[in-house]
Amino acid sequence: MTQKLLLMAAGGTGGHMFPAQALAEEMLRRGWRVKLSTDARGARYTGGFPHTTEITQVSSATFARGGLLAKAMVAPKIAVGVMGMALQMRRERPDAVVGFGGYPSIPALGAATLLKVPRMIHEQNGILGRVNQLFATRVAGIACGSWPTELPENVAHEHVGNPVRRAVAERAGAGYIPPGDYPMSILVMGGSQGARILSDVVPAAIAALPEAQRQYLRVSHQAREEDVDRVVAFYAEHGIDAEVKPFFHDVPARMSEAQLVISRAGASSIADLSVIGRPSILIPFAAAAGDHQTANARGLVDAGGAIMIPERALTPESLGEQIATVLGHPQGAEQMAQAALSAGIPDATDRLAALVEQLAEEG
Repeated sequence: MTQKLLLMAAGGTGGHMFPAQALAEEMLRRGWRVKLSTDARGARYTGGFPHTTEITQVSSATFARGGLLAKAMVAPKIAVGVMGMALQMRRERPDAVVGFGGYPSIPALGAATLLKVPRMIHEQNGILGRVNQLFATRVAGIACGSWPTELPENVAHEHVGNPVRRAVAERAGAGYIPPGDYPMSILVMGGSQGARILSDVVPAAIAALPEAQRQYLRVSHQAREEDVDRVVAFYAEHGIDAEVKPFFHDVPARMSEAQLVISRAGASSIADLSVIGRPSILIPFAAAAGDHQTANARGLVDAGGAIMIPERALTPESLGEQIATVLGHPQGAEQMAQAALSAGIPDATDRLAALVEQLAEEG
């Protein structure tokens, strides 16, 4: 029996790559061969992918960055990428193509459209990203990570949730230790685009906490590479036990050990929080397209599992007050953890994998 081939295409952020990683893990388990098409930026997120995933870097570009010359080169670069992927698909003929968004997914989805290869999209957020908008009416259907999702009329869709990596799934519903007068952990995650304001505000908010709380804290803080030294220096100056890095490869473990998570409201972060079940303070990225991070956060906030602070209202004082409230009320923090769990879709990966197999079957 010929081994079926899945080609995934994803852009270079964790929000696109982590759901792709989760699907790769599951489809390999089901006996499929799996390839990932991304760019150099996306390749930085592939360290956690199963080693049997075949990774291809493609030529693509975006109109959103660079000067006039760079913008003039976008269309030729995309065309080269699409033609390269089309040649590859003619050789290998994948059984299904799944796009996860981001401009590096254009070549694979474009080639699949030209060659009429079975194809679908997974949209993580409640508002379609630009690339997914482009292909929404050119695919068999859209698997929605958030609900409701704004979609064009008459587009086939199904709410499956956002898949989480196996390292997250293995910690689903991990026991929560509420805050108290013993060592506590705070995890700070800023995302690839929105980490700077958290590096500006979070350390000062933690430094202003009452000594009775601060003395027990250990902080894991993801910061942009150019901000790491100043954030490390601030925590050290204020006697706060902190580890600061541009990227933590063990986020699921750190999240499961945390009493509180302070984070942007990216779809993958929301999915991880709801599957593991942790109280959080969410600061939606104000520049996110269509303000989709506010929409992402709403479900967790409405369930009682998170506190949301709009970026315009984020100050050391406003954030410090909310941190102190969570850490000072163990029973309330435990209720938040349970509420976060109630908002999760732990079988999202299985739901998406089933749609992929159905897509391949129906052709």
